[in-house]
Order: sequence, then C-alpha cells, then structure tokens
Amino acid sequence: MGQKVRAAVFPVAGRGTRFLPATKASPKEMLPIVDKPLIQYAVEEAIEAGATKLVFVTGSSKRAIEDHFDTDTQLEQALIESGKDELLASIRGIVPPGVACIYIRQGEPLGLGHAVLCARPAVGNEPFFVHLADDLIAGRPGCLAQMAAEHARHGGSVVAVETVPQENTSSYGIVAVDASDQERITEIVEKPAPEDAPSDSAVVGRYLLAPEIFGKLEKIGQGAGGEIQLTDGIAELLLEESVYAYSFDGVRYDCGSKLGYLQATVAYGLEHPDTGAAFRQHLRDLLDE
Repeated sequence: MGQKVRAAVFPVAGRGTRFLPATKASPKEMLPIVDKPLIQYAVEEAIEAGATKLVFVTGSSKRAIEDHFDTDTQLEQALIESGKDELLASIRGIVPPGVACIYIRQGEPLGLGHAVLCARPAVGNEPFFVHLADDLIAGRPGCLAQMAAEHARHGGSVVAVETVPQENTSSYGIVAVDASDQERITEIVEKPAPEDAPSDSAVVGRYLLAPEIFGKLEKIGQGAGGEIQLTDGIAELLLEESVYAYSFDGVRYDCGSKLGYLQATVAYGLEHPDTGAAFRQHLRDLLDE
C-alpha cells in the first residue's frame, strides 16, 4: 500500500518561447483557458488529489504566479463594496485553508530533472506529485487523483502515459512494460527516434515519484540536450524499485503548443456554464457561413 501524497511540485521556470510575444512579460502558465490560468487548473487538480503542500519551482519573470496565489486585499475590498460576491468567492477559494504555497528559484535552466531536484528541501522524504501545467488533462476525477488511487493500491512510483503516433516518439519519454505485468515499466527512454522507440506509449506531464528519485537525479548528471533529464532519473529508479505506467481516464491538451492551447480553449469554452451555450451557437454560425 502506498503512502498518502501531500506534496505537489510545479516546474514553472520555463520561458514559454513558443508563445512569444504573449509570454515576453507574463509566464506561459498564466495563459488563460476561458477565465482561469493554466497554473490554477494544475493547482486545483493537485488539491483534489490530496496535496496540501504546493511547491513552485520558478525562474525570472515568474512573479505573476506568486501574485496569483497570494491574497489581494484591495481587490477583495473592491468586490465586497460592489456586491460582487460570486467573483469574491472565486478569488478567495483559489488556495483553500490548510494548503501552503512554497516558491523555490531554479537558478539555471538545467532541465526538468534539475527543477524537480530543486524541490527536494520542501518535499522531504516522502512521495510527491510532479505536475506540468502545459499538459491540461480533462478528467473526472483529475489525473493526479487517479494516480494517487493507483499508488495506494500497489505503492511504487507512477507515471501517466498515453499512446502517441510512432512518428512522434522523438518528442516524448517512451516506456516499455513487462510482458506479464502490463503496468510495470521495464525501460524508459528520452525522446527516441521512431525506429529506436521501445513502444508507442509516451509519458505525459504527470508523475507520482518516490523520494529516492532525488538521489538518482543528483548522480546522473547531464543527459540529452545538456540537461538533467527526469526520464534518466526514472530509468535509474526502476532498476531498484517498481515504477508503473498509468493510462489515465481523460483528454489531454498539449497547451505548450498553439494548436493544443486553442483546442483546450474551445473544449473548455463549450463546457463553461457562462459561455457554453452561446459559444456553441457561435461556432455553428461560423460553420454555416
């Protein structure tokens, strides 16, 4: 049986160059999907999964993320005075009582593995989530809650996977699983060429990791692209303990790409209680033109 997972790590130090000029002065994690930024969806998913310690690994120009999760007394007072109770509740409830936000600066952009390693002092010696906000996953319950249930069932580390076209394997970490246990990972490779990929099962932006990963990340050094790769750390970890691949129930939108971001905006806009019906009609009208 796995431990309860209390900490969630959000690596948010990247510059978001694919969305320039929008991300020149604002973090890519603050890009909105309808009326909430990507990082808020990430935080809500982690809290739903039981996380009470939110660890943001940040870089320069990321102050907007800290401000978003901080209390804005002037804004709250203005909403109180104007009687906008629903909006007041929406900003007061972003971080519920009993949940702590911790911010750690990643001094150099040395890769995802390095960002996770930076979170070690805040996480301590317990299992933890890693959530990449670029990957927005619509699921009920959320992907992290599903993974926490999987971890509670058999322990070990858990990584979220989905099937990708064989020609796209060079964009992902790719896993192979045990023939007798279709969940236990036997191999994980960072961005292999299609002809070298062990499968078409790709790791996406959700991880539930044992604290032993920190020691592996300290030792492996730089890998592909001159960075400390989280995939390489997981490869070392699975030599000593079980790491499981989890095919989540939900739809993933790659909001690190412009097309994925637009797809997510449309999907969430259609489901939004304030905009759904009118937006659906608008799209129908466009298609009829």
